[in-house]
Amino acid sequence: MASRLPLSVLLSQALVAFTVEFDNEFEHRMPHHITADRYAARAGRPWLVSQVMWENVLRYVEPDGVRVGLLHERSRTTSDSLAGLRRWGYVRVDPWTGSAAGGRASDDAVVRPTASGQQARGVWRPLAREIEDRWRARFGTGVVDQLGQALDAVADQAELPLPRYLPVIHPTANGKVRSVLLPADRPVPDGPEAGGRPDLSVLIARVLLTFTLDFEAESRISLPISANTLRVLDTTGVRVRDLPVRTGVSKEANAMAVGFLERHGCVEVVADPRTTRGKVVRLTTKGQGAQAKYGRTLTVTEERWRAHYGSDTLSTLRRTLEELGGDRPAGGGPLLLRGAEPYPDGWRASVRRPETLPHYPMVLHRGGYPDGS
Repeated sequence: MASRLPLSVLLSQALVAFTVEFDNEFEHRMPHHITADRYAARAGRPWLVSQVMWENVLRYVEPDGVRVGLLHERSRTTSDSLAGLRRWGYVRVDPWTGSAAGGRASDDAVVRPTASGQQARGVWRPLAREIEDRWRARFGTGVVDQLGQALDAVADQAELPLPRYLPVIHPTANGKVRSVLLPADRPVPDGPEAGGRPDLSVLIARVLLTFTLDFEAESRISLPISANTLRVLDTTGVRVRDLPVRTGVSKEANAMAVGFLERHGCVEVVADPRTTRGKVVRLTTKGQGAQAKYGRTLTVTEERWRAHYGSDTLSTLRRTLEELGGDRPAGGGPLLLRGAEPYPDGWRASVRRPETLPHYPMVLHRGGYPDGS
């Protein structure tokens, strides 16, 4: 039992795998540009972004426009990424105050999709159901149905309305989720996308958010930082360049997390004694205590969930998530990673393949990718 992955990790890895598969398909179908593609940028194609930008923002941006305040009420988060989405070519915001790159919008400002934003909405809309159908073919309809029922049983008891996806977090400010959620007493107005059964990724995200809120109520360090960077450190030192491989999240996400931990006395960053270049990160005494508390709080939170939601529900949830994360019958690693394999011309095909999935999504301002890319 001690070697089993925590429930939050099982949820996280399922959500990351679903999102990467979703994002790969969007990239394949939608005209776009990436950082290195200057020609496409000049041609007016939008910069490539991840599923969170659709689920928590652009889903609610109708062709005729939506007020920012209403957008927040419908999405249930103030983490709207409008500065980025405006700069990346998906929306127009009127009025927009401040500098072009670092401006902001009042609750009364109106957000409208650009032509590219409207095209992206059309590409995004069917993808979650398509990926869910792929999962049924890959893992079995029975497993996916049982997972959905267990997720439903937990999500229906959520104490406050939640976004459809994890919101963008800011590790430099500790990245706690509650700071960007709307209070429960704010209204939840109907919108053009209201109604219908939530797809599997929405259910996973909402259950993971619920777990995160319970965990972070007992922890000073956020779950994204704790589960990824803090988890893999030790007192002898881990090379900074090895952190992405160990955690499954990007070097930028690890840099933000290390910066936070260093400022709060949990780690020290020193020259690598084994080479003339590079640095290592090692836990301080305070960091060791924080790491140990992370493990204890995960255990306590899951035990509390078992008592609250019922042993049968939690057992089904854990069992089905473990089946999704199992190895392929002929070897070759987890089935979850099969759908994450990119198209040959996709940007993920040109970078190092992940050896592990994150223990928690690092959804950053860089486009919302679940591994902080």
